[in-house]
Amino acid sequence: MNGALKHPFRVGARLLWLAGELILATIRYVPCVLVRAGASELEARAVWLQSACRRVLRIFNAQINATGVIPTRGLLASNHLSYLDVLVLGSLTPSLFVAKSEVKNWPIFGWFARLAGTLFTDRQRRTQVRPLTRQLRAVLDRGVLVVLFPEGTSSDGQTVLPFKSALLEPAVGSSLPLSASLIEYQLEDGVVGEEVCYWKDMTFLPHLLNLLSKNGVKGSVGFSELRTCVAHRKELARQLHSEIMALKFSSAPCL
Repeated sequence: MNGALKHPFRVGARLLWLAGELILATIRYVPCVLVRAGASELEARAVWLQSACRRVLRIFNAQINATGVIPTRGLLASNHLSYLDVLVLGSLTPSLFVAKSEVKNWPIFGWFARLAGTLFTDRQRRTQVRPLTRQLRAVLDRGVLVVLFPEGTSSDGQTVLPFKSALLEPAVGSSLPLSASLIEYQLEDGVVGEEVCYWKDMTFLPHLLNLLSKNGVKGSVGFSELRTCVAHRKELARQLHSEIMALKFSSAPCL
C-alpha cells in the first residue's frame, strides 16, 4: 500500500485503465464467444481470454520473456506465485484454467473467471474431485490447453511446493501432451516475494494497488515438454515437479 501513497496519480490512472479494459473485455465477449463463427465455445473463450490478458498486462507495464516450446493443447502444470500468473500464461497461449473455488466469488474477477471457462475445484471436499476430473477430461479431449497449479496455493517463489496429484488423473496413461512451466518475476523498484507474489495472509486490494504503483514488472516463463508416459498420478506429479525444479535451477543465474 506504501507504493500507492507514493504514486497516487499513477495508481489512479492505472485503475481507470483497468476498469476500461474490463469493460472492453465484457463488450468483446459477445462477438468473440456468444456469436462466434467456426470455433467451439471453449476455444473461443480461450482466445478471448488471451486477448484480454495481453491488454491487461500492459497496465502493469509487464515485459514477458518465454523460452521453450509454448504448448497449445493438453495439460500444462505450473508453479504458482501470484494472480499475475493467469495473465502471463493466458497471454502466451489460448488456455483454460483450473482455480480454487474461492476465486468464483471474488468481486468482478470471479465473474471474469467464469466467463473465461475456468474450472473450479474445492480440494477440501473430496466428493467434488471426481466430477471435476470428468469435466477436465472432457475439456482436454476437445483439444483445449488446460493450465493447472498443482501446488494448490501460491508462494514467494523461493521453492516449488509439493504437487497435489488428484487433478492429474485425466492425463495418466493418455496420449495428451503434457508440459511444465516455471514462472519467475523481477521487480526493479521493489521486492518480488512481497510485492508481486501473492501469498500468506495478504489482502488482494492493498496488494493490487501497491503493484500498480511500480514502474513495471518483468516476467520469465520457461516451458518444458514431458516426454514419458506414466501409469499413476502420483508419479506424474513427481515428474512434473522435477521438471519445474530443473527449469528453476537452469534459470537461477538469470533472475
